[in-house]
Amino acid sequence: MRAARSEREGKTGPLPFAERSRRWPWVLVAIYLALIFFLSAQSNPLPMLTRNFWDKSLHFIEYGGLGALLLFALRGSGVRPSRALLAAVALASLYGASDEVHQLFVPERSCDVRDWLADTVGAAAGACLCAGALLLHRLRASIRPIEGADVRGRD
Repeated sequence: MRAARSEREGKTGPLPFAERSRRWPWVLVAIYLALIFFLSAQSNPLPMLTRNFWDKSLHFIEYGGLGALLLFALRGSGVRPSRALLAAVALASLYGASDEVHQLFVPERSCDVRDWLADTVGAAAGACLCAGALLLHRLRASIRPIEGADVRGRD
């Protein structure tokens, strides 16, 4: 990896595709984090949702998305599957804790450990679902038809 970086040093122009494809998942993570911060900074974000759905389910879904995005970005950066899963959940949980502290300073909001727990469980579920989807994708891509076999359906 260092060799690829040293070849790139001092050069201008567009990044090679491999470098761009490793960076775009992190851009999505940054946008998602900014969206969470924006919503947390409001006294009553999305009142139609918060009025009709259980607060913890919204935390679970919100951080499930973050856990999935973090896992996808970590795997795309070359982190091993087990480490990526643990790191995704830990990072999302830390962000959830910081989000709860942030809400202490927002009028009509509070810091709630149960919200943080819902964030963490949601992040774990989202990261596990993403890991499973990536595994299935890899397994399907590894299946090759037998040479000479008729793979067309029979009517």
